[in-house]
Amino acid sequence: MDEFAMGSSTENSAYGPTGNPWDLTRIPGGSGGGSSAALASYEAPLALGTDTGGSIRQPAAVTGTVGVKPTYGGVSRYGMVAFSSSLDQGGPCARTVLDAALLHEAIAGHDPLDSTSIDAPVPPVVEAARNGSVAGMRVGVVKQFAGEGYQAGVVQRFNESVALLKELGAEIVELDCPSFDLGLSAYYLIAPSECSSNLARFDAMRYGLRVGDDGTKSAEDVTALTREAGFGDEVKRRVMLGTYALSSGYYDAYYGSAQKVRTLITRDFEKAFEQVDVIVSPTTPTTAFPIGERADDPMAMYLADLCTIPTNLAGNAAMSLPCGLAPEDGLPVGLQIIAPAMKDDRLYKVGAAVEAAFVEKWGHPLLEEAPSL
Repeated sequence: MDEFAMGSSTENSAYGPTGNPWDLTRIPGGSGGGSSAALASYEAPLALGTDTGGSIRQPAAVTGTVGVKPTYGGVSRYGMVAFSSSLDQGGPCARTVLDAALLHEAIAGHDPLDSTSIDAPVPPVVEAARNGSVAGMRVGVVKQFAGEGYQAGVVQRFNESVALLKELGAEIVELDCPSFDLGLSAYYLIAPSECSSNLARFDAMRYGLRVGDDGTKSAEDVTALTREAGFGDEVKRRVMLGTYALSSGYYDAYYGSAQKVRTLITRDFEKAFEQVDVIVSPTTPTTAFPIGERADDPMAMYLADLCTIPTNLAGNAAMSLPCGLAPEDGLPVGLQIIAPAMKDDRLYKVGAAVEAAFVEKWGHPLLEEAPSL
């Protein structure tokens, strides 16, 4: 995984980059690229991930696997290293919708050791995955999840998925959620601000790495040397961004404003879910990009999470599942399904229906036609 779960490509691991099993020269997504790569290469039947801005769903999309971000608070975060506490959510990764549901049910539920854990029954996700259907459901398509920057093959597969949903009995509703355009900017103020605070505990004094403690240096020097050696470039970038955004004189202008945008995004979702049962979108704007292609361009890297971030800001549930291969490069494309908070079962009901339809049509969700025997 990317160090401290910060990244969209799993190139920021202390162990070096992880390859995508579909093409080892390309990224497997991030930050949970190790989990998705292990599933796609059949090294493991199930895996866990943490999703702060898309780090379960985006790797699932680019490796042709299933990844779910449960409702915020639906799965305990006890034992996880905190990155951005108001956004982080653990969730299941698998190769099929039912496998994801079984793992989801096993890890979900109230935990008194996690103050953000929801004290409510777990939605019936396994039952939903076993009884997939979209008949009579209203499915929303957000116009902000389209346009410049989206790969043609990704758009094509998404449009085919929407047509399939209609074929299966769903009513398609176009939605306008104007605040979604501000999601990326808000996220990259809120997440770094919270990580700046959370990672302050790695100070060489209480636990973890300790560098330069030879008896001649002050505590401040040891802390500085430890944090220099112990944090990679992407982590340092986000800690510095967050520290600046929280500094005196800038808090209201940056972090405070980002939280206001977060409220607007939440309201857009609330209005949308008055009209529809679920929302669908591409999971990522492009398929897996080559390792190193965006290493020196953080903004291009951050755009990989364009479609996934609004859900984290609002705390809703979301899933990515395969919806075919992009014609131009033969790499997996992900379909994202978004449901209201504590309606996680809707993800599995819709996801299972789509998955079954692809299997019936092609023999596998990632094939355009049945393979020659």
